[in-house]
Amino acid sequence: MSGPTPPERAQPRPSPVVGARPAPSPVEPSLVERALRLCAGRPRTLLGIAGAPGAGKSTVAEALTREVAAAGVPTALVGMDGFHLAHSELERRGMVEVKGAPETFDAAGYVALLRRLRSPGGHTVWAPEFRREIEDAVAGAVPVGPDTALVVTEGNYLLLDGPWRPVRDLLDEVWFVDVPDSVRRERLAARHRRHGRTDAQAWERTLGSDEANTRTVLATRYRTDLVVDAG
Repeated sequence: MSGPTPPERAQPRPSPVVGARPAPSPVEPSLVERALRLCAGRPRTLLGIAGAPGAGKSTVAEALTREVAAAGVPTALVGMDGFHLAHSELERRGMVEVKGAPETFDAAGYVALLRRLRSPGGHTVWAPEFRREIEDAVAGAVPVGPDTALVVTEGNYLLLDGPWRPVRDLLDEVWFVDVPDSVRRERLAARHRRHGRTDAQAWERTLGSDEANTRTVLATRYRTDLVVDAG
């Protein structure tokens, strides 16, 4: 018996030349074209950008949102991270050191938002946004107007089972951002250092809870529609 059909694979752009201006977009024109085709003939399209911690999901999602909007398609970017449990609640539960694991999110709340976005009405839907500078989500920070044709949503667990399972069914496509492990780990350690951890603490987090979350995410990659090589 044959296994599941492997996802398509998109190739990365060449690395920019140091000192060159402007830097190329992190998304290939073919990806923008694919997103535009996905929107054609639909009142609203939901496109997921998944991947492991540090893979560059946010960078790809933000660039894609900008370029599709520049092509004349009203677009909004909604992050799964807006459904982090409050930092104070994680402190109460003793879960701060595993912040970012599946159980530290309100998965049901994220699913409920996607269901609202799935059926556009005549009103604006307000989504939360995670702010790294305060390590918490801010409610009502992202407006998704009734004319928004493409909603890009990015996060680690778009392809996960359990309470996350409805997410995949609510999205028209999911793309998986992939980078070499060495690149991903260096990015994560640098991120942790920027947020006040020592070098030793940064690597402890990177090789500890972040690596455990990565294994969870990578086990879902076979469910994606397209693999985007971003390394």
